[in-house]
Amino acid sequence: MTFSVEFYDRVFHNLPDYAFIIGGEGKILDCNSNAKEKIRGLKLDNTSIHSFLNQEGSKLLNEALLTTNKIFRTRFIFSPEDTPFAEITILRLDVEPNVVDYLMMIKDVTEQYAKEVDLLRFSEVIHRTVNPTQITNANGKIIYVNPAFEKVSGYSREELIGKNPNILNSGKQGKAYWRKAWDQILSGEQWMGQVQNRRKNGELFYTEVVISPIIDENQDVIGFLGAHRDITDQKLLEQQLVRSQKMETFGTLAAGIAHEVGNPLTSISSLVQLIQRTTKDEFVGDKLELVKNQVNRINKIIRELVDFSRPSGYVMQNVDVNSVIKDAINIVQYGKKVRDITFDVSLGQNLPQVQVVADQLVQVFINILMNAVDACEGLKTTIKITSQHVDEKVDVLISD
Repeated sequence: MTFSVEFYDRVFHNLPDYAFIIGGEGKILDCNSNAKEKIRGLKLDNTSIHSFLNQEGSKLLNEALLTTNKIFRTRFIFSPEDTPFAEITILRLDVEPNVVDYLMMIKDVTEQYAKEVDLLRFSEVIHRTVNPTQITNANGKIIYVNPAFEKVSGYSREELIGKNPNILNSGKQGKAYWRKAWDQILSGEQWMGQVQNRRKNGELFYTEVVISPIIDENQDVIGFLGAHRDITDQKLLEQQLVRSQKMETFGTLAAGIAHEVGNPLTSISSLVQLIQRTTKDEFVGDKLELVKNQVNRINKIIRELVDFSRPSGYVMQNVDVNSVIKDAINIVQYGKKVRDITFDVSLGQNLPQVQVVADQLVQVFINILMNAVDACEGLKTTIKITSQHVDEKVDVLISD
């Protein structure tokens, strides 16, 4: 089928965009009705298309004229007040032999460009934020994670893309917990909560997460944005506060025990000593000595508990590290878990005293020793504790 010149002319003038026919040097040879209406008084053959472009646009146009077809974006200057951001399409026209002309179509994409810029800014903010962020599609598969998410999870971007976020699930939150959360999210609302996740290396970490549905122009959910805030340090501080409160309660309890048990023990000790002075039976004497030693042991344990639980004045003072280690061992070694564990203690001689808060240091050693005991629970093994003077330091080594 062959179309007439009039047909092509009608198509050209009815193009929805601004259309120009330009020569090889950019001279305007013709333009469609939209362009004529936009640029009043345009003189054909005497006007260069470059007059409507800035320096960058002219450069892009010259590059485009060297190719068969080219699309680029730049500002098009209809007037000083009217400079839309345009998508310019250059099509080569070989109508006559040895004559090269071009069809230049200009589409106003200012609104689209503004949206793209907003999207670019948004994506840059998400990418650079210190808060771990993930985006999933409507099926719940991860399609984006920012560097902060990679850092906190221990997984690389390649390992996460296409996976379900439950790859980080620690099992702390059950199905019922997440079912309630997703019911809220799928209804188009945001959901906020605290979750315990597991890093790639197995470590647990806590985040406060806000999950928001991503809605398209048809109000359909096309994905989900999960913004996390790492609260692991905050959780640890909360746990320390709870332990501190427990220690305060423990101190009150220990003081009560010392008072209630101390008096009967004193009476028992006095009676034992009295009977020891009056009996000459060797067997009875041996057993009484055993009772006396056990009473003294109970008194020692109670005294250590009271000393340990006494509120610290946070006073720095010169302390013998070896004595602090012994106090910690004496408190730890009476637990049920320690039944099959031997403490191999090798403390250095003539260690210099160190300036510390004694109560805090003994707490440190108790925590480490209890961790070692927990790790060795059920095993017949040894926990080794050594101290030594190295250069300007006192080194304490605890191994299980």
